[in-house]
Amino acid sequence: MHTVAFGQNGEKLPAAGLGCMGMSGGYGPANDAESIATIHAALDAGLRLIDTGDFYGMGHNEMLVGEALRGGRRHRAFLSVKFGALWGPDGVPVGYDLRPAAVKNFLTYSLRRLRTDYVDLYQPARYDRSVPIEDTLGAIFDLKTAGYVRHIGLSEVSGRTLRRVSQIYPISALQIEYSLLSRGIEAEVLPAVRELDIPVVAYGVLSRGLISHATLTNDVIMGEERARMPRFSPRNFLRNRSLIEALGAIARERGISIPQLAFAWLRSRGDDIVPLIGARRREQLAEALKGLETVLTAEELGAIEQAVPHDAVAGQRYSAQAMRHLDSEVHG
Repeated sequence: MHTVAFGQNGEKLPAAGLGCMGMSGGYGPANDAESIATIHAALDAGLRLIDTGDFYGMGHNEMLVGEALRGGRRHRAFLSVKFGALWGPDGVPVGYDLRPAAVKNFLTYSLRRLRTDYVDLYQPARYDRSVPIEDTLGAIFDLKTAGYVRHIGLSEVSGRTLRRVSQIYPISALQIEYSLLSRGIEAEVLPAVRELDIPVVAYGVLSRGLISHATLTNDVIMGEERARMPRFSPRNFLRNRSLIEALGAIARERGISIPQLAFAWLRSRGDDIVPLIGARRREQLAEALKGLETVLTAEELGAIEQAVPHDAVAGQRYSAQAMRHLDSEVHG
């Protein structure tokens, strides 16, 4: 696997990471022991980037990752942490808080749950328009200066925002959704990151399980997260299943699975794209890694473009309320 440079010091990481959100519910039941074994398997396979968030499972995910990295594994991992999302005890999101004091408070709790003295990459999960993003990044920069954070990241911001703040603070990575069904970054964001030489950490490669064989057999477990997402509504799901059927035909011709085809396609989008593998089990991890090793031919890439045109998916990525928090959906 090739490597990608993060930050001004050019720290090189394998060009794939493990996304741990699904290990804390949301997409169906998960087993802590198997989740920890999956994190270990990812490190043993040579991956380093381990992605979590302080609000995944309301702290459960960070505690799980912290447990998995015991026994000398912490130095092998590049810990990426998102913060800022607020939730009520009923599981309903209530907004974001990116005030400087809150930033430092969030990190304090994350360090305890993760059992570490520092995180490698720290990034606000969204753009809180009630707080200047420069103030939020300034707080992270203070934490970086103090040694608690090694790299500053951003998530789901527009090309315009990225260009502006990069003139003030060193941004080491942009985390954003990118998949066959979510290609919005190609218009404005991708040109910006390439102009600034910032790698893209791509989440949602399988569109939260929509790009899977389970879609074709109606075996998708809705769970809390999917139930809120327009692409899984009954009407949209039926329309989107036809896209997956077309991808399935291409995958069968190549002799790989539908998820492997999706990962292979993303790998073809550029060497600066770092896919997150959202695996809860070791077999899911192994399947995705095989997909990342697959090199698609020009004919296969053309067939994929025909099967899933740029704007073919039915439904937005998130609910209308959640979409309002996506600065990345603002052109420029």
